[in-house]
Amino acid sequence: MKLKATIEHKPNIPTASMADIAFLLIIFFMLTITFEVDKTQVTLPKTTLRYEIPKQSAYVSIDPNGRIRVSDGTEQSALVSAADEVLSMAAGVIAMDPQKVFVVKSHGDVDWLKVDEVIDALKRAKVRDVYLLSDQVTVDDL
Repeated sequence: MKLKATIEHKPNIPTASMADIAFLLIIFFMLTITFEVDKTQVTLPKTTLRYEIPKQSAYVSIDPNGRIRVSDGTEQSALVSAADEVLSMAAGVIAMDPQKVFVVKSHGDVDWLKVDEVIDALKRAKVRDVYLLSDQVTVDDL
């Protein structure tokens, strides 16, 4: 009786599709990443309310020194010298997208007259929705 020698096959993992998976993951992360257009560091006032801010909102930031920065929501924020420039920027954004939402981000120590000037400029530009950013107070903070 003749016995045949058995060939032992080692288990292997097919790696042909690994490049496809890696490529799909790269595409997924490129499509889902969001960039922060306004990087002004401010300490926000406290509040107990919380609303979700729509993505691609336009930003107006006022830093502790009273400097105003504006962004249309797609580009990095730029420094402006007065609330009148906020008016012209907002009017241009509203002309292109009448439903555009604006977010006012102000440091907690900024004089409210400065914030009021910015909000008035946004009203004159016919901005429909304005959000005021604040720091939400949690149960632990109470």
